[in-house]
Amino acid sequence: MRPFLAALSLALLSTTAEAGEMTEAERQAFRDEVRAYLLENPEVLIEAMDVLNAREQQAAVERDAQMLTQYHDAIFNDPASWVGGNPEGDVTIVEFMDYRCGYCRKAFSEVEELVNSDGNIRFVVKEFPILGEESMASARFAIAVLQLHGAEAYKKAHDALIGLRGSPDAATLGALAGDLGLDPAPVLARMGSDEVTAVIAANHEIANQLAISGTPTFIMGDELLRGYVPLDAMKQMVAATRADG
Repeated sequence: MRPFLAALSLALLSTTAEAGEMTEAERQAFRDEVRAYLLENPEVLIEAMDVLNAREQQAAVERDAQMLTQYHDAIFNDPASWVGGNPEGDVTIVEFMDYRCGYCRKAFSEVEELVNSDGNIRFVVKEFPILGEESMASARFAIAVLQLHGAEAYKKAHDALIGLRGSPDAATLGALAGDLGLDPAPVLARMGSDEVTAVIAANHEIANQLAISGTPTFIMGDELLRGYVPLDAMKQMVAATRADG
C-alpha cells in the first residue's frame, strides 16, 4: 500500500499547492494529516484500489476490442487457419491453442460438444505452439497436413495430436500420418517448409499484438477469453454474443 499512499499524498499535495506555495513545514504537516486520516480510515485505500482495478480492467477490455477490430480479418478470416463447425455460423469462436497444453486438452472435448450441439458456430483454430519443441513439431505436422490434404485430414490430425501422450518425434508423426491414410514422407518434409513457418509466425505476431501469452485463449465477438472456460460459461457467452447481434 505504501507506493499507493505516497502517490495519493503527492496528488493531494499538488492539488492543495495550486492555491499557493507551501512551506516545508506546511507540506510535512499536510502529509502527516493525510497519513493519519488514512490510517484511521483504511477502507478508503481499499475503495480507491477497487476503483483503480476497475479502471484498469475496463481499459484492458477497450484495448482488446480495439485490437480485435484492427486485426479482424487476420483473426477471423485467415485462409491459412482451419475452419470447422458450421462455416456459415452466426457466431465465430477462435481458439489459440497448443497441443501440449493441459488446459487445451481439457477444453477440447467441451469445445467439441459446444460446436456440435449448437450447430451454428463457426470454429477457427490458430496453431500457437509456445511450450517447446514438442509443441512446435505437433503444430508443424498439423499445418502440413492441412496444406497438403485439406480440412478433413487436418481435423483428424488435430484430434489425434490432442490425445497424443508420447513424444511427437519423426517416427511417431510418421506413424500417425500412416494411420490417417497419408503418405508420411511428404508430410514430414512439408513440416520444415517456409509455408508452414509463415503460418506459425503470423499466428505469433497476431498473439503478440493481442497480448496473448497463454493457451487456450478464445476470441468470441469483441471479447478475449484468456484461459480455460467451462462449457456452461461458453454457452452463456455464445448466447450473449448472439444477443448483441
